Amino acid sequence: MTTAAPPAELLAHRLLCVGFHGTTMSAALRDQVQRGVRAVALFARNYESPAQLRALCAEIRDAAEGPMIVAVDHEGGRVQRFREGFTAIPAMREVGDTASAEHAMALGQTMAAELAGVGVNLDFAPVLDVDTNPANPVIGPRSLGADPALVARLGCALLEGLQSGGVAACAKHFPGHGDTDLDTHFDLPRLPHPMDRLRACELVPFRAAIAAGVASIMTAHVVFPALDPDRPATMSPAVVDGLLRRELGFDGLVFTDDLEMKAVADHFGSVEAALAAVRAGCDLLCVCSDADLQARIAESLARAIADGALARQQVARAIGRADRVRARFSGG
Repeated sequence: MTTAAPPAELLAHRLLCVGFHGTTMSAALRDQVQRGVRAVALFARNYESPAQLRALCAEIRDAAEGPMIVAVDHEGGRVQRFREGFTAIPAMREVGDTASAEHAMALGQTMAAELAGVGVNLDFAPVLDVDTNPANPVIGPRSLGADPALVARLGCALLEGLQSGGVAACAKHFPGHGDTDLDTHFDLPRLPHPMDRLRACELVPFRAAIAAGVASIMTAHVVFPALDPDRPATMSPAVVDGLLRRELGFDGLVFTDDLEMKAVADHFGSVEAALAAVRAGCDLLCVCSDADLQARIAESLARAIADGALARQQVARAIGRADRVRARFSGG
């Protein structure tokens, strides 16, 4: 007897990491979870207090009747979604200035204790971008510094602190967003460095994080012509499957950056970018605000799975990687 293949709609929703509005579980989110969503990204708009957040995370898990990825950007500095009731984490540049791995690990442990305590089990941190461009409009103090070895050493300490406390880390933005001069929320940057430069600088922290056992990595909406002249890393098989999976040997969970960002939305279309990202080797597609767009992406993915344009074997591998993180970091 053969087991029936899972419905395409269920598989499509398993590929999404969705954001939503409100401080309680909305009917729309409940419907998405019932359809198969098992990853949620939280923002400041979802937060009132630790008690409220703990109840929200429990409600989400109850709706799923099983493990969920409940994620947040909790980097420190200006990118910390939960403020009142949480330790104020310094900007990573301040952490880098200490050059102390012990301090970085202790911060990771503090972050993990507070996040796990409310039911969050994945942190979109650390930022492993090497800040080699003082004019970078989006990374800057979010980076640990301009020295690849320092970023690698402290970034690994931070992620080890997080993961030892039961919260999955997500190193970002692969293969490196530190030397760009445009903000991917609004524009599509190109970083024209040759591969020898990328290997000597941008890739150093990511290689170290992989060796340290980082649970997940987030891609950059940045074009690297040395790897792929036409597509940003998020959508590029050469970057995700070729460089990250094959050359660097990473078989963990790969998130896209938010597909609503203009770097992909304006240049490729978010729906088209979602399909390309899965084909490139990404596992979870972040769509962080627009419920209508989330539905359209799910419909597009389901059609592609049903008609064979997206291989079920590849989809199964992506879901399997997410399942492993859900099982290891089971959260509340």
